[in-house]
Amino acid sequence: MSRYEKANVGNGCSHHYNDPYCFAKIAEAVCSFISGTNRTASKNVVYICIGTDRATGDSLGPLVGAKLKRMLPFASIFGTLEEPVHAVNLQEVLANILDSYDKPLIMAVDACLGKLERVGFININSGGLKPGTALGKDLPEVGDFHISGVVNVGGFLEHIVLQNTRLCIVYKMADVIAKGLFLAHSRLYQTDVRDPLVRKEVP
Repeated sequence: MSRYEKANVGNGCSHHYNDPYCFAKIAEAVCSFISGTNRTASKNVVYICIGTDRATGDSLGPLVGAKLKRMLPFASIFGTLEEPVHAVNLQEVLANILDSYDKPLIMAVDACLGKLERVGFININSGGLKPGTALGKDLPEVGDFHISGVVNVGGFLEHIVLQNTRLCIVYKMADVIAKGLFLAHSRLYQTDVRDPLVRKEVP
């Protein structure tokens, strides 16, 4: 959980989850990031969905990971409701990923806090995010690019805010993010049992 949402940089964008085209806009932005940094499709795309189901506000990442895992069973996805990636095991998971993949392209997903008028917005940005800052934890920056969802208001007693965040909002945001990532992945890659990331031939 990031303490505050990161300002959009470069070709980053931000859309509210209630926008009926939000998932399509997320897919378009993710496709742009992946295509721009992985032109030869030589890098493995790894999704790290950060958070824990022990706090409603911090469950966005694991919810996205669980939904995306069902949609893309052969993709490289870390962080689900069953096996979350959080402050305790984040460094170990990152080390395992770097040992298992040659220069992976990492897409990080996490919840964040923000201003009242920004609650419900989903941000897609280049660069990494700093998980754990909402609770004052010093964790490594994660991701070549990232998605963050503003789940509640920040600035005061964040640990209580996380516990009192509405699950309905978090669940709907996770659904939109997972659909956007699935659409982007489907446009760029085809799933195959032998090779989970095979570039599609462009007609």
